[in-house]
Amino acid sequence: MIVVVGAGPGVSGSVARRYGSEGYDVALLGREDDVLTELGTSLQASGVTAGWAVADVTDVEALTAAITRFAEHSGRIDVLHYNPSAYRPKDPLHLTVPELLEDVALGVGGLLTAVQAARPHMGPGGRVTATGSIAADRPSHEAASLGVQKAALRNLVHSLDATLRDDGIRAVSVTVTGVLAPKDPASALHPDRVAEAIHAAAHQDEAAWRSEVAYPSKEDPVSAG
Repeated sequence: MIVVVGAGPGVSGSVARRYGSEGYDVALLGREDDVLTELGTSLQASGVTAGWAVADVTDVEALTAAITRFAEHSGRIDVLHYNPSAYRPKDPLHLTVPELLEDVALGVGGLLTAVQAARPHMGPGGRVTATGSIAADRPSHEAASLGVQKAALRNLVHSLDATLRDDGIRAVSVTVTGVLAPKDPASALHPDRVAEAIHAAAHQDEAAWRSEVAYPSKEDPVSAG
């Protein structure tokens, strides 16, 4: 089973469909019931076993309980994918400390909660993946908290991988190096193509494992078909 935290119509939805097409049961978690219902029913219509639950990823008890319920129902978690981030259009002179901490709780803290909840149900071969962003390296001052979130997310994934690897579980973040192109199926930055990159990152050769993968890489043209 794959658990997708922060599920919605973009990259996370494409990740859910990618794994569902491979025969994985799919569990969806997010804040908006109508979004989850639409994605979940579309997965079911395509023959995927899918369930969903509304949970605030900043609520430690609620997120832990939701992941635990899915894991107990399925018997195990094979993949945990973390997608949420907060976009707040404030520069560093207007962003408050409480706002920054609120955004980091969503974009980073929820991953910590999710992994801690999932870990008892993951065995060797388990994978933790996360949607990263070029904002970690080239933050926009107009949305200052986003770059902080993505840099911290990447850092946490490195630490998770180092912590879990002796148990045969690996973690990787995929740094999306451009702007998503949901209306252009031919673009390397279409959500389906990004989801394919996330899937590929989770299936790296462990002997050469990288806990961060850039996509598209410098060798991959953004307009690749």
